[in-house]
Amino acid sequence: MSTQTTIEWTEQTWNPVSGCDKISPGCQNCYAETMARRLKAMRVKGYENGFGFTLQPDRLIEPLRRKKPTFYFVNSMSDLFHKDAPDSFIHQVFDVITKSPQHTFQVLTKRHERMAEFLQSSLPPQNAWIGVTVENRKHGLPRIDALRKVSAVVRFISVEPLLEDLGAMDLRDIHWAIVGGESGSKARPVKQEWILNVKEQCEAQNTAFFFKQWGCWGSDGKKRSKKANGRMLLGRTWDGKPVNLY
Repeated sequence: MSTQTTIEWTEQTWNPVSGCDKISPGCQNCYAETMARRLKAMRVKGYENGFGFTLQPDRLIEPLRRKKPTFYFVNSMSDLFHKDAPDSFIHQVFDVITKSPQHTFQVLTKRHERMAEFLQSSLPPQNAWIGVTVENRKHGLPRIDALRKVSAVVRFISVEPLLEDLGAMDLRDIHWAIVGGESGSKARPVKQEWILNVKEQCEAQNTAFFFKQWGCWGSDGKKRSKKANGRMLLGRTWDGKPVNLY
């Protein structure tokens, strides 16, 4: 379903598929899994399978009905490039994106290999931003290399949850970096120096930097509510976005 969201870097979420499974450390405390189970308990349509991977073809038409230009985060509750998503269905999703030029669609994945393979033979529409999750060095940095090969107008990385210092990063042809700590009762710590390392490399390599949140661990290394920690970094918010690119 398409719904308004409190996610700071988008406006609406659109979930033509739902459910997923864990493939890397960034998945450990998946908020979508918790939410899907809650929605199943509430008997919300579309979540009869809980967090089991499920195609939601009835939702494909939703962006076509909305005339107001909108930023859509595609599949906040899943991963479009999940192994169980048929190529034919992914094509249908991108077909809707093509037919909705008034909107901008932000497609984020942890499954970089399938994403790169699929988009090598089928170029993404101009209004599709393509991104990968980068939570650590082992799993995240190879995703950046795969993303760089995709011919998208905007390529972005979601460095959330940031689980360690990422060291040196090659951000060539990466337009946007969203950075944040983890939230939830089992949130793992994030350190300010890890965030600043990403920020400094973004500035040096001309990549827009967006600081989303501290999550449940503040700059002082203490755990408290996500709301209490807020979004301030070095005394201000950082809302850089890849503007004027198309």
